[in-house]
Amino acid sequence: MGRMLGFGQPTGAIMQVAYLVPDLKKAIEFYTRDGGAGPFFIIEHAKGPNRTYRGRISPTETSLAMGFAGHFQIELIQPHDSAPSIFTEAILEHGFGFHHFGVAYDDVETARAEHIARGYEEVSRNPVPTGGEVVFLGPKNPVHPGYLELLPATPQMDETFTRFWQAAQDWDGSDPIRPFA
Repeated sequence: MGRMLGFGQPTGAIMQVAYLVPDLKKAIEFYTRDGGAGPFFIIEHAKGPNRTYRGRISPTETSLAMGFAGHFQIELIQPHDSAPSIFTEAILEHGFGFHHFGVAYDDVETARAEHIARGYEEVSRNPVPTGGEVVFLGPKNPVHPGYLELLPATPQMDETFTRFWQAAQDWDGSDPIRPFA
């Protein structure tokens, strides 16, 4: 394991699980009511003009929300178009539901190279608002549907996710949907 991040998860280990959902607000309601997670921090209708999918530009539009259950982050993603992307690929292959595990790394490119050497393939890249870009990898012989997301453990990422985690501590259920920024 790597260094400990402010929200209580180490780099180099799973810190996030993400799901594709058809309705972001209903998914947030489910996770806050039935899963004890939240509050959720939301980015609505983000267009990713610099996203890539299987080596090509894939300017898809999505909304997403991130919240914590304990020290574990839950990401909910609602695609808004049917353009070729890592999101539509997953929906076509196995429907809505689990999409990826996220692992934070201090050096995403080194982690990417190590995973490629172990038989993963790069599926997608996406610049993120907390600095750098995430890389989505797919195993050549998957154990189950889904991807591995390599997240850059930038100071801004650590500060942002720690702020989200702190909001979840002793949360009273008010304001379950909050702005990401």
